[in-house]
Amino acid sequence: MRTFNNCLSLCSAFILLGLSSCAINPVTGKKQLVLMSEAQEVAMGQQSDPEVIAFFGLYEDPELQEFITTKGNEMAAISHRPKLAYEFKIVDSPVINAFAVPGGFVYFTRGIMAHFNNEAEFAGVLGHEIGHVTARHSVIQQRNQLLGQLGLMAGIILVPELGQFVDPLSQGMQLALLKFGRDAERQSDKLGVDYSSQIGYDATEMADFFETLERQQTNTEADEIPPFLSTHPSPEERNSTVENLALEWQRKSKMTEFDVNRDSYLRKIDGLIVGADPKQGFVENNTFYHPVLKIQFPVPTAWSHQNTPQQFQMAPQAGDAVMILTLAPGTSLEEAANAILENYKLTLVESKKETINRMPAIVMVADQVQEQGATIRVLSSLIQFEGNIYSLMGVTDVANFNSYQSIFSNTIRDFQELRDSEKLNRKPDIIKIKTIPNSMSLEAALKYYGMPTERYEELSLLNGMHLTDQLNKGMLIKVVGK
Repeated sequence: MRTFNNCLSLCSAFILLGLSSCAINPVTGKKQLVLMSEAQEVAMGQQSDPEVIAFFGLYEDPELQEFITTKGNEMAAISHRPKLAYEFKIVDSPVINAFAVPGGFVYFTRGIMAHFNNEAEFAGVLGHEIGHVTARHSVIQQRNQLLGQLGLMAGIILVPELGQFVDPLSQGMQLALLKFGRDAERQSDKLGVDYSSQIGYDATEMADFFETLERQQTNTEADEIPPFLSTHPSPEERNSTVENLALEWQRKSKMTEFDVNRDSYLRKIDGLIVGADPKQGFVENNTFYHPVLKIQFPVPTAWSHQNTPQQFQMAPQAGDAVMILTLAPGTSLEEAANAILENYKLTLVESKKETINRMPAIVMVADQVQEQGATIRVLSSLIQFEGNIYSLMGVTDVANFNSYQSIFSNTIRDFQELRDSEKLNRKPDIIKIKTIPNSMSLEAALKYYGMPTERYEELSLLNGMHLTDQLNKGMLIKVVGK
């Protein structure tokens, strides 16, 4: 009664503001405060989806896409919200992640698809993500963040923003990367068990996959934790809890068999790109190479970097400067320069035409005066090469500009055509499915197929096994090759 009254009081207050109402949660059947209708939730997902796709890019694999769509629709039909128009997509990222945004949009990275070792593992995670949608976790989390922000407005302070020059996370990506509390994760784990079991899969495999993720976390540096683990809390009891839920579901069910489908899944991912895809650009020996665009330039020593389809970003550890490469708008250098000045509300200080490594260019210095009086200074270069105009700019506040100017300038003037045939023709690693010729350990099998020893642990994780595990003749395993 107390919970209902609290909800009613909050609802009354927010209805007066035109912000919300209480609604019945489709999973729990209980009233809860929400800040949007289902129609608004769906509209938010429809707006977020192209932003998520623009950030990651789609991974083109028609057979694998058909598989996740078929299984996704089958599971959605028995979920607590079967009338939503669900969409299931594979995004082109090597990280191990799966996520959902409101309205029924569910995404798997090619990285996580590579690490599943059977259909049942996939189905468990699919059910987990559909569970986030059916229980409206994203909507609830947004509500909690808004309620918290209402009390924090007075504490917000303004600082000079270098971030405005960096491609910001869109609302869609912010939704995709929402972190949920343990209660929400436990609820989605249970829903993952329920949903995957209902369509005939052995949900104990979901627990086995969590064990693989735990091993991945143990073998990864703290600042490189796979996003699935950073956004999905994994307490020690999680694996056993999921396994117990699955076994209990099976005991109560009238079904007598539950599918795993290991071989059929492995054959579906034969040829899947694993790890970074060189055609998207890569950093090696402090140089960024992009084989498709045929360009290269240096990354300043000890600077961090991030590569997305929209831009390549670099920044020192101090965080007081940033360099960004993007494609510039316009059909001429002059048009592109004017667009940069206008888009970022910059005041030109100086500008001159140059030739940078045989490519026509405009290099300019421009300022942006902040409302609080501080000044941001930009060293911007527009470089024309093979039909594209590239914007490579260095940004810092005017007080630090002299300290960073030589780094900015050296990076810009080392922008050049990529001619190294090895870099131009670099191929990604792909999964290759092999059949074990005789009974042996996983380590012996990896040696048999010529895998480098320094990759053994990585490949054991990819196979969801330990190197000492014994394999039977005829068993399928994953190796990697070009």
